[in-house]
Amino acid sequence: MSRKPFWIILLAFTAFNAARAQEAFKVEPTHYKLDFENDTVQVVNIHYGPHEKSNLHSHPGGVVVTLTPGHLRMTDEHGKVRETHSLAGEARWFPPFKHSVENLDSTPYNAIYIGIKADKKSGVNHRGGDQNAGLVTDPQTLALVAQALAKARQ
Repeated sequence: MSRKPFWIILLAFTAFNAARAQEAFKVEPTHYKLDFENDTVQVVNIHYGPHEKSNLHSHPGGVVVTLTPGHLRMTDEHGKVRETHSLAGEARWFPPFKHSVENLDSTPYNAIYIGIKADKKSGVNHRGGDQNAGLVTDPQTLALVAQALAKARQ
């Protein structure tokens, strides 16, 4: 009996699992658009039309700034479901996570996700301990975050 089919199936399964929860703007370009990225941060525009759904995707730890009110259902990688109601101008911190999203409203949902990357110099990984300890942020990143927050407050 040949082992070739076994290796083909194993390779396909591995590739499928790797693709299951990649960065949002890579696997869900309809809903997520990368606006800016450097070694410290990524800024992603989020748009869900009425009742649209996404596939499983991931985000680094970061802040979501809601631009329009929304009612969303999020399902994490383990099947746990959570509904959230967001107000325009609201900002929320999220640790790194994988999930799928469904817009439960009959109106579009728009937000900006500001993903904070691990600081390689300080070893900060944002998975435990002080979330802000040793975080290095350049002036350009600070300006982008300030712009996003000002836009959300309009």
